[in-house]
Amino acid sequence: MTTGRIARISLDETSIARRGPEIDHERAVAAYDLIESNAFALSGHDGPYHLRLFVEDNRLMLDLRAHAEEAEGEALLLIGLSLSPFRRVIKDYFTLCDSYYAAIRQASPSQIEAIDMGRRALHNEGSELLMERLAGKATLDLDTARRLFTLICALHLRV
Repeated sequence: MTTGRIARISLDETSIARRGPEIDHERAVAAYDLIESNAFALSGHDGPYHLRLFVEDNRLMLDLRAHAEEAEGEALLLIGLSLSPFRRVIKDYFTLCDSYYAAIRQASPSQIEAIDMGRRALHNEGSELLMERLAGKATLDLDTARRLFTLICALHLRV
């Protein structure tokens, strides 16, 4: 097995916000793509890892464990990040997602493209924020951060 990657991911089902089939589909695709291709390394711990994401006491929790096929892996690190820095970008991202899905049904291709560009820019902003917040604890590339940001957005955040 390759080290320096997330081999398994799980989200706390009680924390997942049900925002519609489009967002649920994006979450499923992000989780699949994340497992297929990611670059993630914990400072001081070899991978591969099992990552469990959940929200607790207004904090995004990343429970990182050694990956084990059958059993619960050894606990490596529990990272808690304040949700406050993410709230605006997530709220704006969901607003643009809603606009994008509505535009697909009735807007011109140029209008759809403009909304999608804004949506992607916000997605990148959230991904870069995640990378900054994890600095010193974990190293990840932008594609991995983008997929993780999509999954974070799926969690029940009171934005």
